[in-house]
Amino acid sequence: MATDSDPGKYRPLWASAVAGILALSTALTSGSSSYGATVAATAATCLEGQKDSRGRSSVDGTEIAWEDETRYDDARIHATAVWTANGLNRISFPRDDSFRIADLEWSDINETTGQWKNVGAAWTALPGTDRIRMNSAYLGAGKKYGSTAQRRQVAAHELGHALGFCHKSPDWYPTLMAPNAYDGPSDGRPTSRDRANYHDLWG
Repeated sequence: MATDSDPGKYRPLWASAVAGILALSTALTSGSSSYGATVAATAATCLEGQKDSRGRSSVDGTEIAWEDETRYDDARIHATAVWTANGLNRISFPRDDSFRIADLEWSDINETTGQWKNVGAAWTALPGTDRIRMNSAYLGAGKKYGSTAQRRQVAAHELGHALGFCHKSPDWYPTLMAPNAYDGPSDGRPTSRDRANYHDLWG
């Protein structure tokens, strides 16, 4: 019979905890996880010494659940379509519902000053739900990035940030993640190198 002073009485509890920690450690170092997408083996280098990062993304498990408060639905639809095409299938983009909490909100702003000067859109990581704000001051009809193609390119670029991709120099290779819209692909689609970076990060 075990007593309070008998260490065998408590062994199953701490032994289970140690086994769980060892299993998680093994999963992380072997490149797989029971929590969804595989752990990235490598991550692409970005400008300013950054690297693509799962930790700096809107991804929750294997999805980005979104809610929509933007008038630029065509651009949003394009962005999710191009980031789920051509074998990019690790992360899905379901709409939020009663079974999900939104990971990302698409919304609009109309601003030309401060941080929004010459900025068509921006992804922002926030506590809770992250946000992509589409800036009507530059995306509206007749504005600097007001064509359908330009809006689509801007939205796809920002969704790239939500996927954990940071800015790459267009001098390195063609990329949707160039910091300036005019340096990115005019079709608003991830390039072959962007797709390789996706697989490096997400498997």
